[in-house]
Amino acid sequence: MAKALREITWDDLIPPGVPYSEIVGEGNLDAVNDTWNPIFDQNGSKMNTKLDGQRIRMPGYMIPLESGSSGISEFILVPYVGACIHVPPPPPNQLVFVTSATPWPRDQLWEAIWVTGTMSVKMQYTSLGDIGYEVAADSLEPYEW
Repeated sequence: MAKALREITWDDLIPPGVPYSEIVGEGNLDAVNDTWNPIFDQNGSKMNTKLDGQRIRMPGYMIPLESGSSGISEFILVPYVGACIHVPPPPPNQLVFVTSATPWPRDQLWEAIWVTGTMSVKMQYTSLGDIGYEVAADSLEPYEW
């Protein structure tokens, strides 16, 4: 029997009882590079363990990590365009590492997408940011507004 599909939002990645406003703590200005460096408090690294092993469907934008001639097969799913590229990254509980056997077309990189697959709570450390979740995607499809 297949697991039921649960449609989630970015708020669902934060554990119950942790206010969204409390996942980013203080920060400081890097005057040399003219960037704001947030300091994530402990709430930014708290994961919703109830999502571990769940079949989920969630929307977001991709930051490609692995791209071949047939398209993008590994990426970070982020809540808004440009996260991890032009601004400091969101906290770990707002980033999802996605792998897909069916690559996404490179010419649709900036489109919002739906990711469907099995979610794991799994901390990973990358040069783009610390990632708190992973999804093995069954399907990727355009997000319809």
